[in-house]
Amino acid sequence: MKKINLLLVAAFLTFSLSAQEFGVRAGADFASLKLDFMGESETESETGFYIGVFGSFDISETFAIRPEVNYISIEDLDQIAIPVLAQYSTSDTFHILAGPSFGFMLDAEEGMNSFNFGLDFGLAYNFTENFAFEARYNLGLSNLIEDGDDFDAKLSGFIVGLAYSFN
Repeated sequence: MKKINLLLVAAFLTFSLSAQEFGVRAGADFASLKLDFMGESETESETGFYIGVFGSFDISETFAIRPEVNYISIEDLDQIAIPVLAQYSTSDTFHILAGPSFGFMLDAEEGMNSFNFGLDFGLAYNFTENFAFEARYNLGLSNLIEDGDDFDAKLSGFIVGLAYSFN
């Protein structure tokens, strides 16, 4: 846990020193692990939480790049997720988010890959100047099983939460 706290503090300081906007985020994670074996499929679902930091770098008035560092805690599947999102603002309060997400499993068991790649798609709504509601889906694309020729396991999830911007 000390490593996680140190990583989040380092990311927060990096974002705060260089980003045009930076903040913190937290909420609930509704994860699904889809298992496929020789044509048979099974899905397991778990609920957890996430906390993280983000920065925003404006490219234009309506477009920004938003990197994040998030700690996601789900029973037996804790990870550090680093999405790099494109943020398109349709107004001052409504934003569309999409981009790749790089996940690093913290408690990968033997036979599991510790790297998880996916794509994030979501929306954010600023209900005040500093607070926003966020909803996002992460589509897991990596097989989490090493040497999984006949066996496939992919982790996806839906997250909802709040973000607070310090700018």
